[in-house]
Amino acid sequence: MTNAKAILVDHPLIQHKLTIMRKADTPSSLFRQLLQEISQLLTFEVCRDLKTEPVLIETPLETMEGQKLAGKKLCLVSILRAGNGLLDGMLDVIPSARVGHIGLYRDHETLKPVEYYLNLPDAIEDRLTLVVDPMLATGYSAIAAVDRLKKAGARQIKFVCLLAAPEGIDAFYDHHPDVPIYTAAIDRQLNDHGYIMPGLGDAGDRIYGTK
Repeated sequence: MTNAKAILVDHPLIQHKLTIMRKADTPSSLFRQLLQEISQLLTFEVCRDLKTEPVLIETPLETMEGQKLAGKKLCLVSILRAGNGLLDGMLDVIPSARVGHIGLYRDHETLKPVEYYLNLPDAIEDRLTLVVDPMLATGYSAIAAVDRLKKAGARQIKFVCLLAAPEGIDAFYDHHPDVPIYTAAIDRQLNDHGYIMPGLGDAGDRIYGTK
């Protein structure tokens, strides 16, 4: 399903798993497992429009023309640290993808992102780049990450998240109207601390059991 600004991937399996993740008493081990499973399911939708090219192969019975992915290998860019929770599942589906990382933390006073790490694959300008982070809340981190990728030369970018807030979607598209957002849920709103409501808490803390 597509709303005015974001692509909502509302497959029943994704929604079922997401409901379990939202529960406050879901342990970190199950939370990580479900996030990995959802990320695999999201990957199929995000990659639906990948270009292919014909290739001749030998089956056990005859020669046939199959299809293989065209162009350079995809690039997956994780916004640290929580983005790695989505990254792992996506790599299960696209193991040949190149991987980059952007380290951002949120200043709790301004809610603005501060960059502390950047490592990107080569030839990023020729690759479809999927930026992954479980939460699109204020949108500041996603905006900063895509700013950085465009500065590095990336021209084909998609943003993939688990949950999005309407405020984050609006802010993101004010800055990057050319970058589609794929999300498993669009929640009600942000609270005064910039957390998604009803949400699922701090994704990084729940992935790694740090709180």
